[in-house]
Amino acid sequence: MPCLNKFPTPLIELEETDSTINFLGELYTKKQKVLEEFTTVTSEFQTSGKGQRGNSWEAEKGKNLLFSFILYPSFLEVKQQFLLSQLISLSIKEELDKWTKDISIKWPNDIYWKNRKICGILIENDIEGHTFSRCIAGIGLNINQEKFESNAPNPVSLKLIIGEEQNRHQILAHILKKVKQYYLSLRDNRRYMDTISQKYNNSLFRRNEIHPYKDVSGTFQARLVKVETDGRFILEDETGKQRTYLFKEVQYII
Repeated sequence: MPCLNKFPTPLIELEETDSTINFLGELYTKKQKVLEEFTTVTSEFQTSGKGQRGNSWEAEKGKNLLFSFILYPSFLEVKQQFLLSQLISLSIKEELDKWTKDISIKWPNDIYWKNRKICGILIENDIEGHTFSRCIAGIGLNINQEKFESNAPNPVSLKLIIGEEQNRHQILAHILKKVKQYYLSLRDNRRYMDTISQKYNNSLFRRNEIHPYKDVSGTFQARLVKVETDGRFILEDETGKQRTYLFKEVQYII
């Protein structure tokens, strides 16, 4: 893999914290909103790592990537916030694609290898009026962990996939470099949002196949049609009816 002579973002490295998201949010407050964009906090261990739906994120100390970074996407309207989720998940997927096949994005932004989860992303946005004042993205990416003790149903790491330990710092640098490229391209040319959305849809987990899902009415079979730019999840069931969902309104059955 190519080496980077200079880390692509301002970097703060910690041995331990409750959550890199919390640490970065508190740092932002202390610095009175002058924290440089793309500032990244990493930690060897989190005592209260955050996951989606209030879940925790299991990560063995010193084995994985646990990091958060801050953005100030004031150029985006609130209705366009899903673009941030798309470009971040694409950046991680494209780095993992260099190492193995069968990497996909499970809506809205989990990263999967086949039917197993290798990465979780949590994004916290602050909104002022019709635009963003701040976005903090927190990522847990399994790199070198070999055993998982929690009741999470399907975790996997890069080492378990390819059988070799990897340089976490180098992988982090490549991901952040890609995030910057996507983000700055979007900032400088708003038409780039179509490129991001198309790449995201082409990378989706269980794309173009019939699979089971569950909503408030029960279990059903459907094909994933696409995800809209605002994050709406579009399925087509076996009767040909299209079903539209927002986050947390439908679940994959794996």
